[in-house]
Amino acid sequence: MSGVFSMFAYHFVQRAMLVGVLVSLCAALLGVSLVLKRYSMIGDGLSHVGFGALAIASAFHLAPLYVAVPVVVAAAVLLLRLRKSSRVKGDAAIAIISSSALAVGVIVVSLTSGMNTEVSSYMFGSILSLSRGDTVLSVILSLAVLALYLLLYPRLFAVTFDENFARATGTRADLYNTLLAVLTAVTVVLGMRMMGALLISSLIIFPALGAMHLAKSFRGVIACAAILAVVCFVFGMMASYVFETPSGASIVVADLIAFAFCSLVGRKN
Repeated sequence: MSGVFSMFAYHFVQRAMLVGVLVSLCAALLGVSLVLKRYSMIGDGLSHVGFGALAIASAFHLAPLYVAVPVVVAAAVLLLRLRKSSRVKGDAAIAIISSSALAVGVIVVSLTSGMNTEVSSYMFGSILSLSRGDTVLSVILSLAVLALYLLLYPRLFAVTFDENFARATGTRADLYNTLLAVLTAVTVVLGMRMMGALLISSLIIFPALGAMHLAKSFRGVIACAAILAVVCFVFGMMASYVFETPSGASIVVADLIAFAFCSLVGRKN
């Protein structure tokens, strides 16, 4: 056991744990609202957009996060607008934007630097390679997401459960839906370095679904999802260290095991 905890002596592991816990919290809190609004796959779509933006940034030697965050935020707002269109439904809008962005990213990579280590880390995740600058930016953005979510919790709760009633009571539902999409976009970009574009949606979906089997109230689900997300992240990182497996995949497996356990407990209750 002491061998497992020795991993925390490394500075790059400490940076990874700090960012990972904060991003996991953000993803879990936002994931509850996204799952209840039946829009949970937005994380998968935005991650593909993020990969395209990061690939372009890498090809032109630009700061990846500074390029990806505004691009993915813009894509999230565009998804909301397309979702309101009677001709383009939510799942179709996600498919259109995500596949297009991914295709552009792949073409740019193939024509420039090729699939190098940096681009590959955004596809499959490589949280242990976080630089000090990326860590500082990730912590600041994660804390901003958490602060806004907690500050606007009553409004986000209203538009999550009954958007029409929220509008009737004077709540600016469109504004808070946009804010939810923007916060999700920022979280997805931050989480891509941890989980990769292929796995980031699991960080949003699994804790929320598992918590719904254990708690009955919205606040209870939020608390359970946050705890599950952090615990699964820590155990996934430890398992990755012990078994020498990819960190992103190890975290997803930990989430999957936790979800299966919550499902069994929920059925007994």
